[in-house]
Amino acid sequence: MTRVVARDRIPTSRVGRTARIGGLAASQAMRQAGTVATNLGRTREGKEAALERRQIEAAEQIVAALGTMKGAAMKVGQVMSFLDIGLIPPEYQEEFQRKLGALRDAAPTVTFKEMRKVIEDELDDSVEETFADFDPEPIAAASIGQVYRAVLHDGRQVAVKVQYPGVAAAVRADMQNLGMILRLAKRIAPGMDPQAIGREIRDRIEDELDYELEAQNQRALARIFRGHPFIVVPGVVTSLCRERVLTSEYVHGTGFEDIKALPQEARDRVGEILFRFYFGCLYRHHQFSGDPHPGNSMLLEDGRMAFLDFGLFKRMPPGTVDREITVARAVIEGDTGTIMRIGTEVGIFPEPEKFDPARVLEHFRAATSWYTEDAYIELTSEWATRVLIDMGDPRSEYFGQLRHENAPPDHLFGRRMEVLTLAVIAQLHARGNFHRIAREWFYGDEPATDLGQLEAQFYSRSDVRASRTAGA
Repeated sequence: MTRVVARDRIPTSRVGRTARIGGLAASQAMRQAGTVATNLGRTREGKEAALERRQIEAAEQIVAALGTMKGAAMKVGQVMSFLDIGLIPPEYQEEFQRKLGALRDAAPTVTFKEMRKVIEDELDDSVEETFADFDPEPIAAASIGQVYRAVLHDGRQVAVKVQYPGVAAAVRADMQNLGMILRLAKRIAPGMDPQAIGREIRDRIEDELDYELEAQNQRALARIFRGHPFIVVPGVVTSLCRERVLTSEYVHGTGFEDIKALPQEARDRVGEILFRFYFGCLYRHHQFSGDPHPGNSMLLEDGRMAFLDFGLFKRMPPGTVDREITVARAVIEGDTGTIMRIGTEVGIFPEPEKFDPARVLEHFRAATSWYTEDAYIELTSEWATRVLIDMGDPRSEYFGQLRHENAPPDHLFGRRMEVLTLAVIAQLHARGNFHRIAREWFYGDEPATDLGQLEAQFYSRSDVRASRTAGA
């Protein structure tokens, strides 16, 4: 918690901010046009240096624009993953990350008196009548709300997530400026479709503002993983969930920083569980949490991992995951024809004749080698950084073709989950053959690990198969 912000200090109007962001977009467009004109007389190295400077300026202006969004900056910065996975060269990285980090960490905290009013307005009763005990000191604070610990009258311990008063209106007002920010982003990645990505970001953030939708997401996964041998999704107290209040089972365990200090074998196990949960949700259940943040999981005393926070959530349209699996197989097998065919069909390669299939395969393999190559590896921060660079950084040797790809929003959110999962596992320096695990989803292979055997037994139960169908 960083500071106290009174309710009337959360702005809900976009007046003034719009003009500023519009000016940023216009100035960047003029600079880009100037770069194109000047490039006519430059060497190749000079052109690349000038383009890099424009990309740096665009990235910095995006952060400046986010700084004008007092309600939505944290959410937009969170969802627009290309901002925090290394768009700019190393010499600018530290300052850029510092600025973006300040936006992400600027979550307001308000007095309990104000938060109590939200609880009572939403639940139509006093805190004392609803709960047997309620600790007014929050146990966690996020970008749009706080979490409190409470006890129900039947003795159950619960976590109560409460949205900041006025923040939804502020976020929705700021969403009107998203198109301007995406036009700045298009200067970095000209192949992207700002309208399609803008719609996806607005939909995801709008969903996240509705805690009843988050409760639905959490309920679906809690049903799927009920009785799972090493994954826990806390149950939801449906009667105490509203648009701005979410009540769920309270869980307590070892946090990520302490997990990082565990022995290697324990960290390897946690890394595999993280991989199985986030990737398994996508490839097995076609729905997944879009925020694999270290703070959104904990290790329980019995060795299971609990997963939290399902506001940023994605359900994949029919057929999307099947195509993703087909492409993953093609990458593993070196099938450039299938990669180019599906990539063209879904719009990743808007002008396929401009792409070298062999180079595309090389790039896809570089970005996914940690789970598409059959090898026992240790994931490190250096490994994760290399993958992040290859997925969307001007330093990448593949950036020339990346700038002209137009990945569909569904694909982008899947890749965002993938990259963030890698980043979390890499902090553990976890070891394993992640390819052998992924083959369970890609090829239907028998499990190659002890955890895989336990999970296979879980999914073989008839009651679990019925629950999966109901939760899908």
